[in-house]
Amino acid sequence: MKRKTLSLCAVLLCGSLMLNSCIGSFALTHKFYDWNKTVGDKFVNELIFLACNIVPIYSITLFVDVVVLNSIEFWTGDSPLDNVGEVKKVKSENGEYLVKSLENGYEISKGDQTMSLIYNQEQNTWNAVYGDVSAELLKINNDGTAN
Repeated sequence: MKRKTLSLCAVLLCGSLMLNSCIGSFALTHKFYDWNKTVGDKFVNELIFLACNIVPIYSITLFVDVVVLNSIEFWTGDSPLDNVGEVKKVKSENGEYLVKSLENGYEISKGDQTMSLIYNQEQNTWNAVYGDVSAELLKINNDGTAN
């Protein structure tokens, strides 16, 4: 009996060492939770939260995240539910801006003016683009430093 217990503990310890830091982002569960927070006031949100736990929607999104999406994210390094195309409002002392996520950067708008911050993977640079004008902002060297 001691030998089986010791063997089981050794296997669990090895498994825990091999599987650390691969938790994933749980993007689907977070997106559903974020949607729930925007539906109404805190009472409506609580009712939706309880209903989604009784009808196991949160359990299903968590299962899909754990088994499918986080596995894809672990093996490919990219989340299948990245925020490409998502637009967020950002308020500052200079007004309100809309920031849209692109595949290779961000598009920032205020009123009718738009500029983009684009990552050029071939040259390993970040560029600011306004209309037809592009200016290199940052170059990332092979050693990880930036110019």
